[in-house]
Amino acid sequence: MSNPRVLCLGEILFDLLADQLGRSLEQVKSWTPYPGGAPANVACALVKLGTSAGFIGCVGEDEPGDKLVQLLQQVGVDPTGVQRHPTAPTRQVYVVRSAEGDRTFAGFGENDTTQFADTHLQAAQLPIQLFEAADFLVLGTLEMAYPDSRASIIRALDLAEQYDVKIVLDVNWRPVFWSNPDTARQIIQELFKRIDFLKLSDEEAQWLFDTTDPGAITYRLNSVEGVLVTAGEKGCAYCLGENEGKIPGFSVEVVDTTGAGDSFVAGFVHQLCQLGIQSLGDPETAKSVVTYASAAGALTTMKPGAIASQPTSAEVAAFLHQRQNS
Repeated sequence: MSNPRVLCLGEILFDLLADQLGRSLEQVKSWTPYPGGAPANVACALVKLGTSAGFIGCVGEDEPGDKLVQLLQQVGVDPTGVQRHPTAPTRQVYVVRSAEGDRTFAGFGENDTTQFADTHLQAAQLPIQLFEAADFLVLGTLEMAYPDSRASIIRALDLAEQYDVKIVLDVNWRPVFWSNPDTARQIIQELFKRIDFLKLSDEEAQWLFDTTDPGAITYRLNSVEGVLVTAGEKGCAYCLGENEGKIPGFSVEVVDTTGAGDSFVAGFVHQLCQLGIQSLGDPETAKSVVTYASAAGALTTMKPGAIASQPTSAEVAAFLHQRQNS
C-alpha cells in the first residue's frame, strides 16, 4: 500500500442518515450511521475504481474513530496520514432527507462544530513522504473553518507545490461547519490561486463567482487547468484547457444523493491518472473524462450511504456501455 498516487485531505466522519424521509430533525425517529466525509469518500471511491489513494485527517481515540480507520484499511486506502486526538470526539453529523432522497446537513447534536477531532489536524505531523510520491492532492474547504486544520491545508499546499503534486479543490460548501459563515467566502477564495482544478456545484459557482459558466470562471482565475460545475441531475458544464462543453445528467433511480459529488471527483481524478492531464487537450477525451465522472456520481446515488454505494471501474464501464447502446 506504499506510495498512493492521490492524497485526500480533510474530514472523515459518520453521516447519521434519517431513516424517515421528508421529516425535520425534530421529527426523525431513528438514524442509521454511514461512514462519510468528502475527502474520505473520494479516497475510497478512487481505490474502488483502481487508483491508489491515501487519506490525511484526524479522528478521535474513540470507537467511531476506530471504525473509520478500519474501514479505510478494509477498502485499501493508505491510512499513514491519519492522526488520532486523545480527547476530541470523531465527528458525527445528522443528515435529514427529502422525500426524493436529497439530503440536508442538520447539525452535530450536542457538540459545537469546533469541538471535533478533525479540526485538530496538525500541520507538523503531515507525512512528507506521501507528498514526495503523489501525483494529485484532493481538498475540500470545510477544514478551512478551523485554525489547526486550516494551517494543515496551507502546509499541504506548500508540500504539493514543492513536490509538483497537482491540486484538485472541491468547494463542498457546508455553512453548518462554519462558526462564522460570513468569513467563509473570503477564506475559500484565498485557495483559488494555489490550485490546478476546481470543482463547484452550480450554487457554489453562483455564490463565489456570480456565474455558473466554467469558461468565465477559468478566465477570471487565470491560473487553473480546469473548472467543473455540476448541477445534479441536470448534468455538468466544464472548461478543461481550451475545451468547453456541457453534458446532460444520467437518469437513474435515486435512493440517496450522499457522496455523489465525491464519486464524481474520484471518477475525474481516476481518469486523469489513467490518461494524463495532457490528454484533456483533445475535445473528445475531455468530454469522455467528464462523462465517466458523471457516471460514477450517478451510480453512487442508486444505493444508500456515500462509501458503500461507490462503483467499481467495471460497473462504471458497464453502465456507460449500456447507456451508449440503449
